[in-house]
Amino acid sequence: MITTAVTYLKNSDDVWKTTIIGGLLVLASVLVLPAVLVWGYVVRVLERTSRGDDEAPRFDDWRALTVDGAKAVAILLAYGLLPFVVGGLLFGGVWLAVGGDPGAIGTVAFGIASLLTLAAMLAVAYTVPAALARFATEGRLGAGFEFGALRPSLATGTYAVGWLQAVGIVFAGALLSGLLTEIPILGAVLGAVVSFYALVSAYYVIGRTWERLHPVSLEETREQPSAERPAI
Repeated sequence: MITTAVTYLKNSDDVWKTTIIGGLLVLASVLVLPAVLVWGYVVRVLERTSRGDDEAPRFDDWRALTVDGAKAVAILLAYGLLPFVVGGLLFGGVWLAVGGDPGAIGTVAFGIASLLTLAAMLAVAYTVPAALARFATEGRLGAGFEFGALRPSLATGTYAVGWLQAVGIVFAGALLSGLLTEIPILGAVLGAVVSFYALVSAYYVIGRTWERLHPVSLEETREQPSAERPAI
C-alpha cells in the first residue's frame, strides 16, 4: 500500500503540473484560500480512491474545488476544537478545585488532565481522516459528523493499519520537508512540494482503506459535479 501510495501522483500524466501547483498552494496556505484548495484536492483524492479509481485528479473546476475544500476545512476545524474544549474544561475544573497552590493532589490532577487532553487529541487525529473519507464518498457535510456511522470503521484493524501507514507517510514527508527548507530560497518551495506530495499519498492510503471497508463499484457513484452536492 505504501509503495503504491508514493507512486500515486508519479504515475499521473500531469504529475509535475499537479505537484507544483499543490506545493505552491501549500506554501501560500497562510492566506487561507490556498489551504482550502489543497483540502479540496484531498477530497477529490478520497472520492476517487474510495471507489477504486487510481487515476490522480487534476487541479481543475476551481469552484467545485473551493466548495469541497471549504467543507473539509469546516470538518477539520470542528474536530480540532474538541481537544481545546476538553482541555479547557479539565484544566479549568482542576484550577477551580485546587486554587493557586495545587500541592501534591493538584499536581496529580493536572497530570491526569494533561493525559486526558492528549487522549482527546489522538482520538481526533484518528477520527478526522475517516470523517473526511465519509464526507467525500457521501457528498454531505453532515456525513463527516455522524459518529454512529463512523464508529464501526474506526474500530477495525483495517482502518487502524491504514491510519498508521498514512501517519508514517506524513511524518516522513514532514522530516524531508524540514531538511529541504534548510536550502536557501528554493528550499521553502521544495519543502512545500514534498509536504503536498506526502499529504496526497497519505490520503490515498486512507481512500483505499475506506474502499476496502465500504466497497463501491464505479457504476454506483454519482455523476453530479462536486459543487452540486447537497450542503448537508
